[in-house]
Amino acid sequence: MAQSRYCVLHSRGIPTPPPPFVAFSSSSTSTSLSNSPLRLAVLGAGFAGLSVAWHLLSESAKELNLCIDLYDEIGIGGGASGISGGLLHPYSPKAKLLWRGAECWSETLKLLSVAEAAAMGCQDSEISHFDTKFDGHIVRRRGILRPAVSMKNLMLLSDNARNCLASCRIETLDNDAAQNLVPNICLPLNTAFYMPDAVNVHPQRYVQALFLACENLVKESSTSGFGGKEFHLHKKSVHNLLDLEGEYQAVVICLGAKADMLPELSGRIPIRTCRGVVAHLQLPDDISEEYPELGPSILSDAWLAIQGPRNLYMGSTWEWKSRNSSPNVSEVEASQVLDELLPKAYAFYPRLKKWNFAGAKAGLRAMPPLTHGSLPLLGCVNDIVGLDSACKYWLFGGLGSRGLFYHGWLGKLMAQAVLSCNEQLIPPELTLWKRR
Repeated sequence: MAQSRYCVLHSRGIPTPPPPFVAFSSSSTSTSLSNSPLRLAVLGAGFAGLSVAWHLLSESAKELNLCIDLYDEIGIGGGASGISGGLLHPYSPKAKLLWRGAECWSETLKLLSVAEAAAMGCQDSEISHFDTKFDGHIVRRRGILRPAVSMKNLMLLSDNARNCLASCRIETLDNDAAQNLVPNICLPLNTAFYMPDAVNVHPQRYVQALFLACENLVKESSTSGFGGKEFHLHKKSVHNLLDLEGEYQAVVICLGAKADMLPELSGRIPIRTCRGVVAHLQLPDDISEEYPELGPSILSDAWLAIQGPRNLYMGSTWEWKSRNSSPNVSEVEASQVLDELLPKAYAFYPRLKKWNFAGAKAGLRAMPPLTHGSLPLLGCVNDIVGLDSACKYWLFGGLGSRGLFYHGWLGKLMAQAVLSCNEQLIPPELTLWKRR
């Protein structure tokens, strides 16, 4: 029965090969497409999983009957995505434009707008199943400031900043200009590099709003008179891909570090795991010297993701080879985190000494291998999974600490590849890992 299901991509001139699914363009008759729904599973409800789900819904033909089941044992944004720093820009620490930086930057900004629109129009009854209500910003548009910390660092940043994107400028500031943005910031070389278009995303609110946007797309399709769309969240874990056998025509694995814990993939995908802890700091009520309302977040040996005049996140630690995916941080671990991060943060923002520790959360990153440019891992993994099945299994992983930056464009490409059953739609740099 699974072999008779359809692979359909919105009409945009993208090739749709026949087997293992019969390919139809969106000009096919609605009768042909509505006989039996296409059932897809997305494993993981973080940045990658929500981006794939959104694009599966938005990129598929309007007349296609489509059912998407989203699996995550914790819920929306319960893993590493939900505790990330949320500092979004298209550059490396040396201010070099990242791989396919323009495309990734543009598509992620589009998804942020989609999420903000969904949150703005939602009712309290629509978010009763969320842990976080939309009572604050999803995107804080105040820019990001990077102090120069050494002469070598200064020269590198200066050279690379000349090739910045027009949509995310890098400006060189002297000490006076930097002090206007963040009073009492400490610049050892009297120079900082400012990205006024960079943003600070609240990760938990963002992924929950993107989930809501997916639900809204389904509601719109139900009233459009075209094919029906379904979208369901299952708060349960998938321990074996074999458990899904016969249920779906395609399964997209967006589990981050937990992908390597599936028996079919364990030890067969080249990800490196790294536990990171982020500390939450607040300014006490009796301190009047707030962080400036329009002040940027700060990137240096430690980073400060500003959430408001009296509220910020500080990160992050890097515990390589950890397998601990628990978000909980013990008192001992929190003390070690503060001992490591606070001196680094005090070096550029001494006023942080007046702030209080308010808690910490941890996430287990899935870092890509160093052997192919530290790029994410995408592609069809049927050969690796080894199941003799008409179902196609896809991996979208290894996003590391740049999941927020990569997830928009790569989630779109992954959705297009799944819907058209065509791995060639994915840039070859991202499937190279399978051939090593």
